[in-house]
Amino acid sequence: LTASSQGSKQRRQPMSEQVKEVTAGVERVGMADASAAGEQVVTPWDVEAGADGKIDYAKLIDAFGCSPIDAALVARIERVTGCKAHPFLRRGMFFAHRELDQIVTAYEAGEKFYLYTGRGPSSEALHLGHLVPFHFTKWLQEAFKVPLVIQLTDDEKFLWKSMELDEARRLSRENAKDIIACGFAPRRTFIFSDCNYMCTPFYVNMLK
Repeated sequence: LTASSQGSKQRRQPMSEQVKEVTAGVERVGMADASAAGEQVVTPWDVEAGADGKIDYAKLIDAFGCSPIDAALVARIERVTGCKAHPFLRRGMFFAHRELDQIVTAYEAGEKFYLYTGRGPSSEALHLGHLVPFHFTKWLQEAFKVPLVIQLTDDEKFLWKSMELDEARRLSRENAKDIIACGFAPRRTFIFSDCNYMCTPFYVNMLK
């Protein structure tokens, strides 16, 4: 409890709201500083070009500690998998990576690996933006013939969004249908939601 200016008491602001405020403040300051300097700003929520009105992708690659996906790497992937590269790779839509070359090297040496991705269920259905990474992941699974783990973070949406737990769990099931419809290999794919997998009764009671 915190005392108000009139001396009365009010309930403390939820931690999730405090985190949101701090995060938003940091982002505003960072964007304001970058804009004032004429620099580009690229975050998951905002895209603002630099002084020349363009996005410098080479600068983005360097800022995020990535490497470009060049023609040699695409050709190497095709060679070791025996599959034509996904259009996202051939057309340069996916243009940077971190240690993808090391995965290809491990695959060439016969080492095992698996794919991991996920979805935070916050809407009734997946839109095109949500489906882009899932369609590419499907191609990776087919090309490399590897297992895939897909995590549905319904607990996270309950904890950090204004959403009831039962609704988050329902959306998790609905989103899973869209993900399954992408056509992943059933015997190589494991889809789970946090609430249904992590000691369900105890964990759900703890969340509530």
